[in-house]
Amino acid sequence: MRVREFALDLRRPLSTAKGDIDRREGFLVAVETANATGVGEATPLPGWTESLAECRDALESVDDPETVLAGGALDDTPAARHAVSLALADARARGEGRSLASSLATESHTSVPVNSTIGDSGVESTVEAAKDAVSAGFDCLKVKVGARALADDIDRLRAVREAVGPTVSLRADANGAWDRWTADRFFDGVASLELEYIEQPLPAEILDGHAALRRLHDTPIALDESLAAVSPERAIASNAADVLVCKPMALGGPDRVLSVAERATDAGVGVVVTTTIDAVVARLGALHVAAAVPGNRAHGLATASFLDSDLAPDPAPVEAGTMAVPETPGLGIDVTSRFD
Repeated sequence: MRVREFALDLRRPLSTAKGDIDRREGFLVAVETANATGVGEATPLPGWTESLAECRDALESVDDPETVLAGGALDDTPAARHAVSLALADARARGEGRSLASSLATESHTSVPVNSTIGDSGVESTVEAAKDAVSAGFDCLKVKVGARALADDIDRLRAVREAVGPTVSLRADANGAWDRWTADRFFDGVASLELEYIEQPLPAEILDGHAALRRLHDTPIALDESLAAVSPERAIASNAADVLVCKPMALGGPDRVLSVAERATDAGVGVVVTTTIDAVVARLGALHVAAAVPGNRAHGLATASFLDSDLAPDPAPVEAGTMAVPETPGLGIDVTSRFD
């Protein structure tokens, strides 16, 4: 197995309730099998995954990728596991002459709708970003909230709804910023806006609080950070979520996401696949996974524009709010020059 480190700056910091993200660092992984070579990516994001140093140590410890993956040695380092799992899946699909999506599911989508993510800013800037996204063809917007006064966030969402109209789907993402009392007030304040869901209103571990909010309010709830704090099985069983936001990088690879998606679907819980603002290899992996997930929800994959540069040209750019799934074998990208 070959490993190469990389670092990519964001065009501008992405402001969230947990702070600004301005740089992404990680590792490209190449795994050779009998039939093909596959590539994967590990781009850790502390709070969701292990640290960069822990990821490096985990990848350097891998001797036989298939044995290590099957034995669970990387279970505590999900970004490292993601890289190995994705590389093996890519190699398998390439060896079969199939796209990764078609190798992951009997039936897969050929294109995937995606949401536009709007960071924290004032009302005017938020509305301007929302209008620009809709003009670019997005019909689903995710607005970051939780970093400013509650009344300000409610005003921002009301202004966006008024600006884009009732047919555009709106999501709000608080990144676990609130307590129960604050979350209750927010739910009441946006009840008339018909949000598709409010993502992670409470801290990750507070499943009973999310379940209580679901009982008290009509606006659906999505869990994201909770899936890094508790097992997906526990999150599903707690009745705390209408939707699970599944990050392949945080869950440990395509296989883990598809396993969670199957259990969630059986329980009547929706699934949205998102990136952690990854480079092109992991974004493509997430796109193929999203294409293999049942349903037609918009996924959180339109994050290439946040990066100032990338590891290679993107074969699946966002066009009119959708991403076409590459039909060439495997992920649909060649980054072998990165290992020279």
